[in-house]
Amino acid sequence: MRLFVAASGLSIALMMPALAETVKAPVQLAPHRAVYDLSLLRAGGSNGVESARGRIAMEFGGDACDGYTLKYRQVTILNSSESGPNTMDVQTATYETGDGRSMHFKSTSFRQGMIKDSEVDGDAKISPEGRLNVDLKQPKKAAFESTGETVFPTEHLKRLIEAGRRGDTTLSVRVYDGSNKGDKVYDTLGLIGRKIEPGAALASLEEAVRKDDLASLARWPVTISYFEEGKGDRTPVYTISFELFENGISRDLKLDYGDFALKGELKSLGIQKPSDCGR
Repeated sequence: MRLFVAASGLSIALMMPALAETVKAPVQLAPHRAVYDLSLLRAGGSNGVESARGRIAMEFGGDACDGYTLKYRQVTILNSSESGPNTMDVQTATYETGDGRSMHFKSTSFRQGMIKDSEVDGDAKISPEGRLNVDLKQPKKAAFESTGETVFPTEHLKRLIEAGRRGDTTLSVRVYDGSNKGDKVYDTLGLIGRKIEPGAALASLEEAVRKDDLASLARWPVTISYFEEGKGDRTPVYTISFELFENGISRDLKLDYGDFALKGELKSLGIQKPSDCGR
């Protein structure tokens, strides 16, 4: 942002009230633990899913000074009359530096509760010129680069909140999160709905949200579609929808995998005291 300041001290004084009204405090993400119960929202497609259940447990911590940590586990049981139950268990741990320039990631996926399906372990950095550099240790040692501005997940979350504050309705950005086999950068399109003012639509909020005073924060309906980088086919690989609070906590999840979709209901939430970073 460029601020054009007149030479006269009087002009500066006249500008300050307007600036005070428009400049927002930096986004401060709340350390928290959240549990979501999963159920089938939509069935169809070729995989024959008829019912589903599961759970997401996540723990987000840290701050812009010390960096951000995320521990995430999603267990999903899909049922089909043709193939029976299929259990998928994905466990992920990440660390991102506070400046959004470096990330360490590690994830393990299991099938049927015991078969290790995949393991990903690596580090990623964004150079001052904006080039993404990835160093993979698992599933095999490899390194690759990608040009064009790319952000990591926590920085992406911050930008969504900033866009909502500005009243923007879309956010298009390339995201690297180390998922899949750690070898893909995704083009994303975020659609941001009308701001829900603090205290509005309280009847729709879960008890876990109401008791932690999240109702006093603004929130936005958000839908993010993930696309294969540079592919002509613009059918998303994956789409997630949720209500995003101004402190980074989400509710009312919808996970759309194409052939089927899951709903995530927030069942428990514990918000930790934020740090004194930057104060």
